[in-house]
Amino acid sequence: MLSFCGQDKCSIDANGRIKFSPRFLSDFMEHAGGDIVVHCLPEGALAIYPEDIYLQMRKAEPKPAEKAASSMVFRRVMRRFGAMTQSDKITTQGRITIPQMYRDYAELHPGTEVIVLGTEIGVEIWNAEKWKEEFVKINGHLREKGEREMAADLLFSKDGKEEI
Repeated sequence: MLSFCGQDKCSIDANGRIKFSPRFLSDFMEHAGGDIVVHCLPEGALAIYPEDIYLQMRKAEPKPAEKAASSMVFRRVMRRFGAMTQSDKITTQGRITIPQMYRDYAELHPGTEVIVLGTEIGVEIWNAEKWKEEFVKINGHLREKGEREMAADLLFSKDGKEEI
């Protein structure tokens, strides 16, 4: 069965909590028993990853201490990850409380409709209006990329010589 696929509409309650659907809750419980990492994405949404997946993502960077000692860019990346990331645990009711600073960052206000969407390695939580804008960007980018690919294909024949 596919993990972390699909999307749900829900809302943030007055205490900044969100309840995961049974589908996403099951996926989180399978991975790290409900231990999660909340990360603020540069696109203006929140990513929620099972802790084990987040650790794999961050482990991909070899020798971080060495790099931090010599690279200002790397220190900035680490600073952003450190400041904009927090661990948590999903409650027995299937909820998490999103920190106020993160809610402000992603424009997730109590009573506002939010979209929880699967990313195959976790979920993202979007303000519904911002998600509509992002989805238009994604589809536009994919269309443009496909059109360029098709145009490039049409310029060359099967033997690799340019057609007129």
